[in-house]
Amino acid sequence: MLLCTLNIAKAQILTPVKWSYGVKRLNKSEGIVFLKATIDEGWHLYSQTVPDGGPTKTTITFEKSSAYELIGPTQEPKPSIRVEMVFNGMTVSFFVNNVIFQQKVRLKSPGPVRIKGNVEFMTCDDQQCIPAETVPFSVIIK
Repeated sequence: MLLCTLNIAKAQILTPVKWSYGVKRLNKSEGIVFLKATIDEGWHLYSQTVPDGGPTKTTITFEKSSAYELIGPTQEPKPSIRVEMVFNGMTVSFFVNNVIFQQKVRLKSPGPVRIKGNVEFMTCDDQQCIPAETVPFSVIIK
């Protein structure tokens, strides 16, 4: 009797960055949206300030709405900086472990306000980069 075994290799999808979202109402007309990236050990996520010609910088976009408006640009903490040879010796700014981006908003209605948008980002380790990815987010300020 001939016994055949079929091994199916599942392609492993790398997801070294996990996103979570939160909000805080500051007063009746203002709030803050928090976007937290938790980054696996050995990986890094690029800052919003990476120059053109290098890795994809983190870009946070908010859907336009009559219920709120953005107050200033999205804030980030001070990133780490290094020269990356894979990007032709470019100096890049990045985060490891975790980072919280913050966006202040002016609320134009007193009730709950839904804020939606997308985060585009790229992540690398010392051997590889994952192509840029875009993830949607949605939060409600009550």
